[in-house]
Amino acid sequence: MQIKMKTRPLFRPLFVIAGTCLLFFQSCGRVTEQAPVAPVTVSVLLVDTSSLVTTKQFSGMLEGINNIEIRPQAEGFLEKIFVDEGDYVEKGQPLFLIQDGPYTARLNQATARLLTANAKVEKAEIELDRLENLEAGKVISVVQLKNAKAELKAAKAEVALAEATRTSELINKGFTRINAPVSGYIGKLPYRAGSLIGRDETLPLTLISDIRTMYAYFSMSEEEFLQFKQSYPGKTIEEKISNIPEVNLELPDQSRYPESGKIDLVQGQFDKATAAITFRASFSNKGGLLRSGNTGKVLVSKTNKNVVRIPQSATYELQNKVMAYTVGKDRKLSSVSLKIADKDANFYIVSAGLKPGDRIVTAGLERLHEGMCVAIAKP
Repeated sequence: MQIKMKTRPLFRPLFVIAGTCLLFFQSCGRVTEQAPVAPVTVSVLLVDTSSLVTTKQFSGMLEGINNIEIRPQAEGFLEKIFVDEGDYVEKGQPLFLIQDGPYTARLNQATARLLTANAKVEKAEIELDRLENLEAGKVISVVQLKNAKAELKAAKAEVALAEATRTSELINKGFTRINAPVSGYIGKLPYRAGSLIGRDETLPLTLISDIRTMYAYFSMSEEEFLQFKQSYPGKTIEEKISNIPEVNLELPDQSRYPESGKIDLVQGQFDKATAAITFRASFSNKGGLLRSGNTGKVLVSKTNKNVVRIPQSATYELQNKVMAYTVGKDRKLSSVSLKIADKDANFYIVSAGLKPGDRIVTAGLERLHEGMCVAIAKP
């Protein structure tokens, strides 16, 4: 009896393996046959230290050196207004006249009472002289003489009271003519001739602004104030303020005010509501170009010496961080996060992330990525 055994053909698996190897080598052959990609050429900057003047802007409100509210100290009808809105007045120049008839009458009454009191003194002196002669001749008693002396003292007291009353009425009458307490420009005139005015009025008669010197008030946050204290030499705030260079003023139309100013004051405490502290800069205003109520930007400059300075165009932002690409010795790119200490319109001052000797890419950052191999353009 013969047993027949079935055998599987071996050539099929070998055929599959051979085909796979053939495809693999063909694929490798195509990869090796591709032309190599040329590296991107970039311009680089060698990081070094240098000096840079930076300028910070602070929104400010302008006020004249004196802004005086003119309020009446006498009550009555406004009889005359000697000035108009916007007029420039000198110190002592008449501004308003309040009807002074009632004040003149009271002054005349006080004058009459003073005359009467003086007459009483004269009469008492005459009586005292007469009684002193009689008392010397033992005609009258000592008591009568003492009474005469007391009456003279009382008469003199009436004179003093009458003089004080007359002086008071004279002052009150003087309040009816209001003169300029300082030189400056007249503000709004809310009242017209014929208006009844008094001490309790809500609005002043006008406002006089002395604008020969203008104050620009601006505020710094707590962080800015700490940076300010570290930026200028001096042991005290006063010494630091004296070492701040002259400041400039940018007007709302972005023009530069021709006169430079000086920071001369910082308030003693922070505002609890805003967590800011107020500074004051003074500007000469000889031509009267600035007026109270104007706004502007106070420009405070600072010279930064021996700092790492790079162009802002050599950076990019990633998740609110300022980044740059450095080029290593192997020409590969590395992205670094930068800590910015200060800046101007075109440059950053870097306090961390770069050091002198590093090479950074200056342009075309949008086509680059971490780890890319680049070619460095010839200078």
